[in-house]
Amino acid sequence: MVKRDSAPAGAPCWIDLFTTDPDASKSFYGELFGWTAEDAGPEYGNYINFSKDGVAVAGGMQNDGSGGPDAWTVYLATDDAKVTADQAQAEGGQIIVPPMDVGTLGTMLVLSDPGQAAIGAWQPRDFPGFGVWGEDGTPGWFELHTRNYDAAVRFYERVFGWDTHVMGDTDDFRYTTLGEGENQLAGVMDGNISLPEGAPNHWAVYFAVTDTDATIDRAVGLGATVVSPAVDTPYGRLATLADPTGAGFRLGSIT
Repeated sequence: MVKRDSAPAGAPCWIDLFTTDPDASKSFYGELFGWTAEDAGPEYGNYINFSKDGVAVAGGMQNDGSGGPDAWTVYLATDDAKVTADQAQAEGGQIIVPPMDVGTLGTMLVLSDPGQAAIGAWQPRDFPGFGVWGEDGTPGWFELHTRNYDAAVRFYERVFGWDTHVMGDTDDFRYTTLGEGENQLAGVMDGNISLPEGAPNHWAVYFAVTDTDATIDRAVGLGATVVSPAVDTPYGRLATLADPTGAGFRLGSIT
């Protein structure tokens, strides 16, 4: 379990859900992970703040149909959203949502990397991001699956200052991490190996759980769909699901 008051620059610090049915999403994740949901009100576009045991873990917003399918977005911490936007463009990225102040909470930015995978950035002021990760029912891991592997690794090194470490570099497994050992915070997977044909490059969110199979059963009972059944790996028992509105997420057992 890791609790923190702030995230290191470049590290995942927040996730939020783009959903066509906010009420259904509140119910699903509330029952699945024990989250509570609070509406931030019209001042913040009725943004949903999810918490677990009183600690912020995720957010959510209405998908009005103009911004693509329902999905989870990962945000990386930055000291300066405007500088990050400029650096991203210089390194082959594109701006989706330009730097935008969110009251006194911080400044957000959404961009796409050279492989067109969407990634957010968050410059915190009053709000640092999620306050716990790696605990049952909280964000546990963050992973980019991209066919533009080499370009993506360079992009995150140059734009977000990642200290990268190669975990695997074979025909069967190419993987680079932000940090190493117990200090790993995110990963990049070669999508030429991991992605099904036609699947877009994307960031995936893993939620930590104590029992992957029991959580899958509970999720299916709440309306989720199993995309990839649970498998044992050196990194825990992993599975991929889609929530009731189609947003993909992953489960990883706490090891």
